[in-house]
Amino acid sequence: MKKLALVGSTGSIGTQTLDVVDKYPEQFQIEGLAAGSNVSLFLEQLHRFKPKKASVGTKQLADELRPLLPAGVELFYGEEGLVEVAAGTDADMVVTAVMGSVGLRSTLAAIDEGKTIGLANKETLVTAGHLVTSLAKKKGVSLLPIDSEHSAIFQCLNGEHRKEVQQITLTASGGSFRHLTRDELASVTVEDALRHPNWSMGAKITIDSATMVNKGLEVIEAHWLFDAPYDQIGVLLHPESIIHSYVEFVDGSIVAQLGSPDMRVPIQYALTYPERWPSPAKRLSLAELGSLHFKEMDYNRFPCLRLAFECGRIGGTATTVFNAANEVAVARFLNRDISFLRIESLIEEVLGKHDVQAEPDLDSIQAADVWARELAVRL
Repeated sequence: MKKLALVGSTGSIGTQTLDVVDKYPEQFQIEGLAAGSNVSLFLEQLHRFKPKKASVGTKQLADELRPLLPAGVELFYGEEGLVEVAAGTDADMVVTAVMGSVGLRSTLAAIDEGKTIGLANKETLVTAGHLVTSLAKKKGVSLLPIDSEHSAIFQCLNGEHRKEVQQITLTASGGSFRHLTRDELASVTVEDALRHPNWSMGAKITIDSATMVNKGLEVIEAHWLFDAPYDQIGVLLHPESIIHSYVEFVDGSIVAQLGSPDMRVPIQYALTYPERWPSPAKRLSLAELGSLHFKEMDYNRFPCLRLAFECGRIGGTATTVFNAANEVAVARFLNRDISFLRIESLIEEVLGKHDVQAEPDLDSIQAADVWARELAVRL
């Protein structure tokens, strides 16, 4: 039986992870669960899985929840609570599914304890990739990707020699507005942006998909996960989201991973690696599909993706600031404080005012993150 801790249990990835666990109750034991503010759903999860440790976002929520806990559950809150759940149990593997850079400290703490990481929190590598990967190497810890694109690349590279890779290509659906012109984007609404054509995801990641920030974060994550220079990473528009990503080798061969757009597949692959178990996901029929479509990426149409490549090549705190500014911009858009197109210009303005630190430590990364957020709120 594999023992798991799950950070971000009430979000899209978290609930789908628990769906996989539910399918194989004799194979997995939940040691820890952490959530933010969805107390009602979290309480259901706590009673169902009865972890040893749990955490919520704030002390107020913890006080509200404590009288309702099942026996034997120790409750924490805030960032320290995330660290307790991630690093303070007997879990063999920690699935980091919390949204945003808040997952960084708990992931580092889990790595320091030698726990395998199922990585669904791309901001961890975006904000501090050099710290995370160097600590994982030092501790002998595996970083198993859960994002569908990185899971695909991981599978394509399995058993291959890294020096024989020519190009890694991430596919992108194009998000909710892939058929709209720049002029048409000026009047789109929050409701429009949240209608992703292929995937069922949380609000923040759905907006990131529409701006292509999500793909930019994935490019930076791929750089760290697969030790790939940015010139060796490409992005291709693929509206159907059937080819999740692919790898071209020096002999011209291309290996791709295909499947229905169901996050339970890459989640389960990370949980069961190196084995493959039957999945509840719908089987893919290429005959029913009939055809797939592809298009070169237009970096003028999606300037946030261009910014992500630029920040990745600069390195240091540039990627930290890119991520932090975007998180604030998306929150402001969802609150109807700014327009959709203002998201990208706000990110660029914050980056333009930042003095990049080339080799930041954790304190410097967190300081840059705070600085970027405060500025993005004011602009």
